[in-house]
Parts: sequence; structure tokens; C-alpha cells
Amino acid sequence: MAIENSDVGSIEQTVQVWQDGIEERVRRVQTGSMARILKMARKPSKQEFRQTVIVCGIGMFILGAIGFAMLVLMDNWLPSFFDWLTAP
Repeated sequence: MAIENSDVGSIEQTVQVWQDGIEERVRRVQTGSMARILKMARKPSKQEFRQTVIVCGIGMFILGAIGFAMLVLMDNWLPSFFDWLTAP
């Protein structure tokens, strides 16, 4: 025994409109200014990928070290200087 629901048609129409919108955006990317860039793009070699990972890792380590140094500086060596910021 099936339960009939009159909202099924409207839901299907809404989903179809969403799908049409997504497909239209994909078609525009394939023929627009991004198409040239996507056609020129290629999969990096293992060496290129490894170099990218190393460079990004070094950058993240440096940014983390700078943040940690600032935290240590603010918590241990300059707390009296920054007290005026949190004073009521």
C-alpha cells in the first residue's frame, strides 16, 4: 500500500531546477575563461608534488614558530606591557 503525497512533484521540480543550474555552471566553466587554464593543467610528477609538499611544510613550520614565539613573548616576557589592554 503506497502513501500518496502531493508534494512529490514539487520536490522533483525543485531538485531538477538545482541540477539544471549546476549543469549550466559546469558548461560555462568548460567554455569560459577557465577552460584554457583547465586544458593547460596537468597532473604533477612525483618530484614536483614532493617539492610542493616540502615547501608548504616548511612554510607552515615557520609560521607556527613565529606564532609560538609571539605567544611565549606575550605570556612570559611582556605581560605587564599588555596588561593595559585587558584592564577594566
